[in-house]
Parts: sequence; structure tokens; C-alpha cells
Amino acid sequence: MKSLLVFDFDHTIVDGNSDTWVVRCTPKKKLPDWLRKKYDGKHWNEYMQSVLSYIGDQGIKEPEIKQVMESIPYCSGMVDLLKFICQNKDKVDCLIISDSNTVFVNWILEFTNTRLAFDSILTNPATFDEQGYLRIKNFHSHCCPQCPDNLCKRKVLNDFIADQQKVGVQYKKIIYTGDGANDLCPIESLEESDVAMVRKGYKLEKLVNEMVEIDSCHMRPFIVIWSSGEEILSYLKTYLT
Repeated sequence: MKSLLVFDFDHTIVDGNSDTWVVRCTPKKKLPDWLRKKYDGKHWNEYMQSVLSYIGDQGIKEPEIKQVMESIPYCSGMVDLLKFICQNKDKVDCLIISDSNTVFVNWILEFTNTRLAFDSILTNPATFDEQGYLRIKNFHSHCCPQCPDNLCKRKVLNDFIADQQKVGVQYKKIIYTGDGANDLCPIESLEESDVAMVRKGYKLEKLVNEMVEIDSCHMRPFIVIWSSGEEILSYLKTYLT
């Protein structure tokens, strides 16, 4: 049986947030105060649509946005890690579960020729309309009170595994790599045989530590703290070879 590698995207594969990075294509490389104040702390996708509409209103078109998005840096060692995954597809399946969008993620991966590392990219759908505005949609609807309305990563992961089982594919281990608060929900669903790769110094590490302090038995997967793609690569080389 193969193992399943699952990656968040922002602050995990790339060393930044693609949704906020896109603001660099605006004339002043920042948003006006009235727009920044529209975010209510809950409905990020709706806020991002306002940001993208503002970018379109400035006359900024697809090639300019793409050029800016291709400049976002990868985490140290991450490109080498993804190339290693490409070379070991007989041993692993690999997917992204991200609250970014399909346009940003595909642009960035294709720029470094690492798109082939991933069997699936599960993120908010996005397309350019006839006026040249980038439009995003919610990935799905769900009932999880822990996650934003547009995306529950636990449900996405569980649905993917269920679909794979329908065609006879089962995984001996899941290795989930992330950094943010929205990565906690899927990590909580992992088993003792699985691994949670938690980025050092980010929100997910704090949340995992708090949960372990309250109830060490609640967090079932083996926890690995990482700071660079080199560390994840070292683990995978040991595990897969």
C-alpha cells in the first residue's frame, strides 16, 4: 500500500500567504483602509472576493497578477522535497488541501515545475470572467463548527479517502503537513499510525501544544515539528527508503 502525503499551501509549501501576496500587484502595493476594514474575522472568502474585485477595478489584468504570484518564495528546501515526491510516486499519493484558490496554486506550482508532485489540488475554485476579474467560489458547504464556512479540511480529507476506497485504494499511513489553525481539524482525525508535520513557530504548533497539555491522549498521530522542507525531506527519505 502507498502512503498519502497531504500538504497545506500557504506558509507550508510557499513561505507566505498567497491571498495577501496578491495585493503586491496594486499600484501602492497595499489595500485602502476602507477595504481592509471589511474583513469581519470570519468570512475570508467573501473578503478575498472584495479584494480581487478591487484589483480588477484598478485595471490590473491576469498577466500582471500572475507575474506577482510567481514571485512568492517557497519555504526553504520545499522545491527539492516536491521533486523527491515526483520521483517516488510509486510509493506515495500526494495532495494539497488549501484555503487559497485554484488559479494561485496552479500558477505558483507550474512556475517551479512542481505541479506533477500532486495527484489532486483541493482548494477554492477560481476563474477569470469576461471582464478580466478573478472570481472565487467556496470549495463546498459543511457542518463543522470549527472551520470557516467555505472549507473544512477534515471533511475534504475524509471525502478524498472515501473516494479512493471506492476504487480499491487504501493507505497505510497519512502524513499531513501544515502550519495554520485550519489544519488542526484534519490533524485531529488522524490515527496513531499517521504523522502530523507541524511548522515550528506558527499557529498550529501553539494549538497542538495546548491540546496535548489538556489531554495528551486526544492527539493521536505522531507529531513532528519542522522548520524547513529539508527536514520533511529527511523524514520521508528515512521512511520511504
